[in-house]
Amino acid sequence: MANGGGGGGGGDGGGSSLRMSSNIHANHLSLDASSSSSSSSSSSSSSSSSPSVHEPKMDALIIPVTMEVPCDSRGQRMWWAFLASSMVTFFGGLFIILLWRTLKYLWTVCCHCGGKTKETQKINNGSSQADGTLKPVDEKEEAVAAEVGWMTSVKDWAGVMISAQTLTGRVLVVLVFALSIGALVIYFIDSSNPIESCQNFYKDFTLQIDMAFNVFFLLYFGLRFIAANDKLWFWLEVNSVVDFFTVPPVFVSVYLNRSWLGLRFLRALRLIQFSEILQFLNILKTSNSIKLVNLLSIFISTWLTAAGFIHLVENSGDPWENFQNNQALTYWECVYLLMVTMSTVGYGDVYAKTTLGRLFMVFFILGGLAMFASYVPEIIELIGNRKKYGGSYSAVSGRKHIVVCGHITLESVSNFLKDFLHKDRDDVNVEIVFLHNISPNLELEALFKRHFTQVEFYQGSVLNPHDLARVKIESADACLILANKYCADPDAEDASNIMRVISIKNYHPKIRIITQMLQYHNKAHLLNIPSWNWKEGDDAICLAELKLGFIAQSCLAQGLSTMLANLFSMRSFIKIEEDTWQKYYLEGVSNEMYTEYLSSAFVGLSFPTVCELCFVKLKLLMIAIEYKSANRESRILINPGNHLKIQEGTLGFFIASDAKEVKRAFFYCKACHDDITDPKRIKKCGCKRLIYFEDEQPSTLSPKKKQRNGGMRNSPNSSPKLMRHDPLLIPGNDQIDNMDSNVKKYDSTGMFHWCAPKEIEKVILTRSEAAMTVLSGHVVVCIFGDVSSALIGLRNLVMPLRASNFHYHELKHIVFVGSIEYLKREWETLHNFPKVSILPGTPLSRADLRAVNINLCDMCVILSANQNNIDDTSLQDKECILASLNIKSMQFDDSIGVLQANSQGFTPPGMDRSSPDNSPVHGMLHQPSITTGVNIPIITELAKPGKLPLVSVNQEKNSGTHILMITELVNDTNVQFLDQDDDDDPDTELYLTQPFACGTAFAVSVLDSLMSATYFNDNILTLIRTLVTGGATPELEALIAEENALRGGYSTPQTLANRDRCRVAQLALLDGPFADLGDGGCYGDLFCKALKTYNMLCFGIYRLRDAHLSTPSQCTKRYVITNPPYEFELVPTDLIFCLMQFDHNAGQSRASLSHSSHSSQSSSKKSSSIHSIPSTANRPNRPKSRESRDKQKYVQEERL
Repeated sequence: MANGGGGGGGGDGGGSSLRMSSNIHANHLSLDASSSSSSSSSSSSSSSSSPSVHEPKMDALIIPVTMEVPCDSRGQRMWWAFLASSMVTFFGGLFIILLWRTLKYLWTVCCHCGGKTKETQKINNGSSQADGTLKPVDEKEEAVAAEVGWMTSVKDWAGVMISAQTLTGRVLVVLVFALSIGALVIYFIDSSNPIESCQNFYKDFTLQIDMAFNVFFLLYFGLRFIAANDKLWFWLEVNSVVDFFTVPPVFVSVYLNRSWLGLRFLRALRLIQFSEILQFLNILKTSNSIKLVNLLSIFISTWLTAAGFIHLVENSGDPWENFQNNQALTYWECVYLLMVTMSTVGYGDVYAKTTLGRLFMVFFILGGLAMFASYVPEIIELIGNRKKYGGSYSAVSGRKHIVVCGHITLESVSNFLKDFLHKDRDDVNVEIVFLHNISPNLELEALFKRHFTQVEFYQGSVLNPHDLARVKIESADACLILANKYCADPDAEDASNIMRVISIKNYHPKIRIITQMLQYHNKAHLLNIPSWNWKEGDDAICLAELKLGFIAQSCLAQGLSTMLANLFSMRSFIKIEEDTWQKYYLEGVSNEMYTEYLSSAFVGLSFPTVCELCFVKLKLLMIAIEYKSANRESRILINPGNHLKIQEGTLGFFIASDAKEVKRAFFYCKACHDDITDPKRIKKCGCKRLIYFEDEQPSTLSPKKKQRNGGMRNSPNSSPKLMRHDPLLIPGNDQIDNMDSNVKKYDSTGMFHWCAPKEIEKVILTRSEAAMTVLSGHVVVCIFGDVSSALIGLRNLVMPLRASNFHYHELKHIVFVGSIEYLKREWETLHNFPKVSILPGTPLSRADLRAVNINLCDMCVILSANQNNIDDTSLQDKECILASLNIKSMQFDDSIGVLQANSQGFTPPGMDRSSPDNSPVHGMLHQPSITTGVNIPIITELAKPGKLPLVSVNQEKNSGTHILMITELVNDTNVQFLDQDDDDDPDTELYLTQPFACGTAFAVSVLDSLMSATYFNDNILTLIRTLVTGGATPELEALIAEENALRGGYSTPQTLANRDRCRVAQLALLDGPFADLGDGGCYGDLFCKALKTYNMLCFGIYRLRDAHLSTPSQCTKRYVITNPPYEFELVPTDLIFCLMQFDHNAGQSRASLSHSSHSSQSSSKKSSSIHSIPSTANRPNRPKSRESRDKQKYVQEERL
């Protein structure tokens, strides 16, 4: 009964199979009669059975066929043929390798034994063997060596072909990987078809592509096999196993005209090599990125491979179940199943039904869960630790970008962006890329987000070439390097920036670099960089040089530091309706410095004429021009005088409030605009204007501040150094007569006064010696520093005060008050300057201050070298603030009485004297002002040439508040502590505070604006340096870098010609040739008169703070007004900033000296020399009876 049931079941199953097969063939194929009959009888015999129970199971055994493919009519599976081809290939090759190695081992053993026997016979026979008998053996060894060499060559060639060390190898490796991914994609496409199906090779496109791929894989396998050193290990490699189970089945499918999906999913294991491929292409370079890609590739390849196996067994079924327990799962459902299995979630919606699938899942859970638990957290950690700002900059076509690096903080970046992106620059089409190795904090990140349209930040270092490539430094318009002005070690900070320059220049030598330097002596190291070239726009902004230069110019004209700092900083116009000092100050603050080419209408006119026309008609102030000499060298001339004529294509330097205003100088046409009174109507006209082109040497200057020219720029040695070639500037006969070829009075460039080096002991004054000597009209420099303090470079403070465009008797004596240990370290750079003294002590000691007659000084400068050693920024300026308050609280008695002194203020050179004798002597008489009640200098004319003017000083006690001083600050917010009587808000910006507006405070932070100003107009820095350094040139910097000291030179016509350059001074209006304009006159009338008569160029006013008040005021503070308009009303107490010409005649007599007269503001005005009590000016026409007495009185002066 049981057997019958089983047999019936088996017969029924077989009959059903044959019936279903015959039905399909009956519909699609023309079979012979025997086959049809057999099928019909089989159908009839099985009609009594129950087909509904077995027919669904039979469908899994059916192989779909077509009219074109005569597949097996019995529906027989051929998967074993595909699998057998792979197994035979693998085990057959493994057997051959093992057999070869075995035979080789046996051969080696046999040869070894034979060799030992021959060696023994050779030893026994000794000399019985002749040389000729060995030759056949040698010939055989040579033949073997030749054979081995040939095989080695082939092996080496194959190794080169598959290695990534050559271009061919890299291309081949990448191509194999790409084709493997392509084969995997074909598998994904074919996975939607049944596991085994009939296919025609000539009509199946995917099969043809897969066949081509596998042919290539077979060739590559051959190369790998030839290049392999160990064939056995090569045969067992993962990539070899992948080839064994993917390549042979393709050839079998072509032969059988049927396809088996099989083990083609093993191609996913090629993804493991993805990180290697990326390394070959130099895409992955960091360890973290390589590790991340390795983890991802291993995880994904294992995942996809396991999903392929589940897809195979679940869609096929178990072989021992006659493939009847299969289930239809797509490949992507298997991928989903494997993921939920690895993550131990196991929803249960998809699961394995076959025994093979479940068995595989058991082992996969063990390995997959371990891999998921270890790999996934590590991948997430690597991704999380990936730099947020680690991408690469994508350059935008038509838009330039700059790279900013160095000291990147909230303060430095905000100051830079505020000036660089100022609205007065119009549309700045430049993108700013910041590069720093530390990620920004939240505040700095918020700042970047506010400017996200023009600012990008990337984390990295300019010392790393990879990071430089990320920010596209090779295509950047410039690279700006910011310095940490508050660092404890300035030399170390400069060394860091120099290394940044070296790294950037090494990566791209043509990149333009603008870097900040803290110490002047470190600029010399930049000259050692071969690709550093100022002609290509490279610039070093030395903060110490410019800071001390600004302060030095304030010693000559107080308030000038404030005016110049405002000129190169972009300030928005703040309108104030009230009639206060802030109203006039802020109107001047809105002015900046611009450049523009002059119209052809100005060609042939003298500089004063063009300057007057621009000021009166165009409402522009032109202070300098680019001048091309006969040898076509370009240089910047500041107020050159009436001897110079404007050339075609001359570039002018203007002070204006907007870049659009400066365009008037370019558009001006005499024919069209001569009768126009409103300067706003001066626009481009239709006249044919002469366009200037210079073929031989194009202009090297940028025409506009907002648009930088990428070409060659003007030399930093523009003005003074090149003047020697101009015949108009050769000194007159009076100077040539005074030349002494045996005496060195100036340095080798002729730019500075010079003396033979002096030992520091010779210039040291004790307190008693200083008290015995009346110092007057001098400059007191209070310096805080010790033996461990960083050097601030006092040479940069002294050099502008020793410029050669001053006559020797006009030089203000400089007295340093501070630690002798610190000054000894600075002395090496100061020992070549005349009229320098040192008082060892402390600026906080009132005894030391009284000993140097600080109440009689022209200016007191307070500096500190200890500012950067304190963490609390509020305490960085404590010493300077204490010294300032200490001086202001001092009281002085007039113990000198009446001093005979030189002039205070100056009379323009060449002016007509009103005295009967036309005396060149003029002086200042100090008397109480009716308006302010303080001492105001008045220019007076003396009737008798032999008598010196008397300086009358108030007999009342003079307060230290009347002492003119300028204090250097590190922290801007500390400016609130300098003036106790001002009403400045602690949060007020520095330029809006009263001490800064008055010129009594200066902070290095105002120089930050020079970075963006130099980028947009590389001539601004040249002009600023020319104004504040007294004429420093690249030649002089190279000399100082070589010898660290100035070198003396003999006076020649060429060096004396360098003295003929203008300088900044202040003009008093109380008396003299401009007294009629001082009381209610217009500034424009003063401007024109000074320019026409004396070639003096006025550019600002230094006015008493309460001069606008109708009631008298005791305040002696003054503030700066930059470039006032023509109609601006003057008051008698005004001091006028002007650029005055060099006075050749002033050197002939001390009585006719011409001073920078800001000293005329002091409450006790005095001469710029040192006097013994009672003092008398050393005049050439004095009575002979006084000569012997005066010689004794000036012994100490000459020693100092």
